Amino acid sequence: MYHAVAPDPAPATLGLSVTPEAFATQMEVVAERGFTPVTTARLAHAWRTGGRLPARPLLVTFDDGYEGVHRYALPVLAKHSFASTVFVSTGWLPGRHGTGGALDTMLDWEQVRELADAGTEIGGHSHTHPQLDQLDARTLRFEALRCREIVAEELGTAPVSFAYPYGYSSRRVRRTVREAGFEQALAVGNALARRRQGPYALERVTVRRSTGVEEFTRLVEGRAIARNFAADRAMTKGYALARRARGAVRGHWI
Repeated sequence: MYHAVAPDPAPATLGLSVTPEAFATQMEVVAERGFTPVTTARLAHAWRTGGRLPARPLLVTFDDGYEGVHRYALPVLAKHSFASTVFVSTGWLPGRHGTGGALDTMLDWEQVRELADAGTEIGGHSHTHPQLDQLDARTLRFEALRCREIVAEELGTAPVSFAYPYGYSSRRVRRTVREAGFEQALAVGNALARRRQGPYALERVTVRRSTGVEEFTRLVEGRAIARNFAADRAMTKGYALARRARGAVRGHWI
């Protein structure tokens, strides 16, 4: 799971960004280790239907829709003929659908179309990037549906994959995303995606500015992930309890 790819990102995105040089090195590792990146849609469809996958399938995903994905990541992916999925928060992208609130320079819709034309899967990431599990039913439904409608309008094809902003979801959120027309969705979890997680709760591992090449190699090989993200998981569990309590007070947690 990537976010911004940029040499000098905004402070708000720095920690979850990678430099273009680091990204290029990481994709070399992916190639050298014999992995074949696939789109989220392909992985989920294969797991749902029993279809065939490459021997070492890997998801390369980008959340939010930062401009550097087009500028810096796309040429590297094209060099290796790697597939990827970009999850866009439609209200953060500039243009007539924009709502403001973006943390850094975002893709424009022409760049999104160029990514799609290059074989990148474009998925949904909500409209305004809220914590979906804290929303009332009407707003939650709007965030999922509006995102899907805008991507369909701009690209001519409705997205089938979704990623939860901040990785936050609940049964109610997952049900709403499914009812909005998305066929699969990604969380975070900082664990490898497994078929048993179900199509609406597939997990990913976070790649950060601080992720060195040795650590990245361990992550894609699935080694020492629990130890690597032990602190993250402890914080996630604590924050999940707090969010659950807030949602219960508001009557949103189901």
